[in-house]
Amino acid sequence: MEEKRDIKSLTKEELTAYIKECGYPAYRGGQLYDWMHRRLAERFDQMNNLPGKLREELEETCTLRTLTLATSLSSADGQTVKYLFRLEDGHMIESVWMKYHHGVSVCISSQVGCRMGCRFCASTLGGKVRDLTASEMLDQVYRIQQISGERVSHVVVMGTGEPLDNYDNLLKFIRLLTAEEGLHISQRNITVSTCGLLEQMDRLATEGLQITLALSLHASEDEERRRLMPIAKQYQIKELLRACDRYLEKTGRRISFEYSLIAGENDSPESAERLSKLLAGKNCHVNLIPVNPIKERNYRHSAAAQIMNFKNILENNRINVTIRREMGADINAACGQLRRDYIHQANSQSAGEENKRGNYSS
Repeated sequence: MEEKRDIKSLTKEELTAYIKECGYPAYRGGQLYDWMHRRLAERFDQMNNLPGKLREELEETCTLRTLTLATSLSSADGQTVKYLFRLEDGHMIESVWMKYHHGVSVCISSQVGCRMGCRFCASTLGGKVRDLTASEMLDQVYRIQQISGERVSHVVVMGTGEPLDNYDNLLKFIRLLTAEEGLHISQRNITVSTCGLLEQMDRLATEGLQITLALSLHASEDEERRRLMPIAKQYQIKELLRACDRYLEKTGRRISFEYSLIAGENDSPESAERLSKLLAGKNCHVNLIPVNPIKERNYRHSAAAQIMNFKNILENNRINVTIRREMGADINAACGQLRRDYIHQANSQSAGEENKRGNYSS
């Protein structure tokens, strides 16, 4: 059987060309695009200004990829909601809704699982299953906007997965999300995180985008970084910083450096001083992130005084720095944690049912 066309991943131009190939006037492509990317339709039969025959043909030949909500958890303060969505093939992904004074931010996943192997992250424990399509990335934003009833103003691609390891789908996602005919979220309100895929960073700098690139640094020297992030065996910090300089030069957009503070690993005053020297004179911002502990690892959250001391050292060295507001600590906030717990619970229930059936048959 021929695979159905992923119609929500098409640009407006691609969609219009496809509709014309099907024998319909070009304006039908515009109507279909509007239903998918502005009205956020979940099914073809909702598109009541399209001819019935066209809707039937679309149903037969295309897939309108739509996520199904499996479960959600809300923080006690009401400022964070974590969603677990089921994909059409049954795999699960996480997304997070966060309420800030400047608006609503959504953190999305770019892959099912992750192959980067960062030691402090739950997303990577089961490895990478597959990349997400542009439509599956988009629909995380679309479904959350529908569920919450609030306009999404900022999007961060910092959930499960390494976005630059899914480069082509990421790029299409950004262009669709920021298109004037869709939700039209400003490119300046989109942040893409990477653990440091150097070639893709250089490629991204040439795409003409105005997004923010966030480098997950998490260390102030190579040996320290290699202990935490296997990718550090491939690229030295000085190479990544040169790539960041090239990105700034080509885009005019300052780099954000993500630094997860882990007690006894990378939170010493010496680490702060080394980091200050690395970033001296750079147009950048450091985002300090108190690590979210996961039960599969023994990494601990740095003490409040240690976090503040680290911040003060950077500021005294004229480094622009903030401490990320801790959100959702009471709802499995670590990336990949909710998905992993849900799958583990489902597998345990399935095993229990198998045992019951075995007992009955014996």
